[in-house]
Parts: sequence; structure tokens; C-alpha cells
Amino acid sequence: MEKTPPKIVVVVPTYNERTNLPVLVDLLMDLHVPNLHVLVVDDNSPDGTGEVADGLAAGAPGTVGVLHRSEKNGLGRAYVAGMTRALEEAADVVIQMDADLSHPASVVPLMVERLFADDAAVVIGSRYVKGGSLATEWPWHRKALSAWANFYVNAILRLRVKDATAGFKAWRADTLKAIDLPTVRSNGYSFQVEMNHRTVRRGLRIVEVPIRFEERVNGESKLGLRVQIESAIAPWKLLFGKNG
Repeated sequence: MEKTPPKIVVVVPTYNERTNLPVLVDLLMDLHVPNLHVLVVDDNSPDGTGEVADGLAAGAPGTVGVLHRSEKNGLGRAYVAGMTRALEEAADVVIQMDADLSHPASVVPLMVERLFADDAAVVIGSRYVKGGSLATEWPWHRKALSAWANFYVNAILRLRVKDATAGFKAWRADTLKAIDLPTVRSNGYSFQVEMNHRTVRRGLRIVEVPIRFEERVNGESKLGLRVQIESAIAPWKLLFGKNG
């Protein structure tokens, strides 16, 4: 009897991504990865991204789904909601991926392959391992901030992860259950750090594969001062707090 391929759900949070979302969904569908699904988590985008997502779901029933949320209350909350839905729908692998086309869809098959071949708990699409790179369009101060953030997080939490703030990851469903996903409270980019911290604390294996991180083509970055401040405080809260 032929073995059923694992159910893979790519969770894509969106806020004002009506132009990028159809491109990303097409890129993922063109991979022809067996049993791959896309779950769009839209935070009531004023530009109509939710309606665009509904149209994509209508065109690919059973493959593309949409979770509508009533408000924009952070990347972390959107991911927890989407990942929880994916687990409820019996996903074996949950991939987190930005809608802005900065994460290369072409690396998804390799991430899933390494997840099982290396007996990993999570595979990170990494900018900072050998072969990884950042968009040349990034100004020097953004590159410096990203490099400093990773040094800072690792110095405090000793995660031993090259790209601790990366948002492109493939998770085993069992890992998300083991780290108690519903109790994750961090938001913004600190969400990525808390998820890694919980994984490391449980002695689970993190694997990194190189990616080229691209600059978004359309829309604006959501990295504001509030998110940066929260991300700076988060490692200390994890180090001394009870969560994780």
C-alpha cells in the first residue's frame, strides 16, 4: 500500500498584502509538493486582502483556506491562531512564511526533506548559515540591526542558532504540541525567539538551511519602534520568566 505523504500546511499571516498574496500562493502551488496546503490568516486588512484570499480559496477548495481575524493584534497572535487551526486540521508539518515574498518558496521542499531526514524538530530558513544571504537592497543599518539582534538573543539565551529571529520555518506538528503552542505569549519578532527558546529548552533539534532573504517588492515593512522595543526586552523575560 502506498504511503500517504505528510499533510503540510503553510501558514501565511497577512495585513495589506493583496498584491503579494496571489503571487506567493502561485509559487507554492507550482512546487507540486504532494499534500501541501496554504492557510491564510488575515487580520481584517483594509486593502481587501481577506477578499483576495477568499477568492484564492474558492479557486482551490481543500488546498487554500482562510482564517479571518477581526483585528490586527500582532504577528505572534496571528501565527498561534493559524498554527492551532492547522493542528486541528491534522497537519503533520506546519510551515510559517511571510506574505511579502521575502522568503523563497523554492526552499520549502528542502526544508520538509531535512525535517525528516535529519530527525529535526524544526528547520529554519536561515540568512546566516553558510550559503545564506540578505537582500542587497537592504540598507546597512537594517543589516546591522538584524546581525546585532541575533548576537544579542544568542548571548542572553544561548540558543546556538545562527538566525534566531528568522520567520521562515518548518515545524513538526509534534514539536508544536511539545512546546505548548497555545501558551506562547510573545508577539512581533520576539515570537520567533520564544518558539526557538522553548524548542531548545526541551532538548529538541533545530536545523538551519541557507536562504537568500529578499526585500519586499510591494507594500511596507511592519517593523516599528514598538516591535523593536518588545523584541529587546523579550529575551530577558524568557531567561528569568516561568514561560517556555
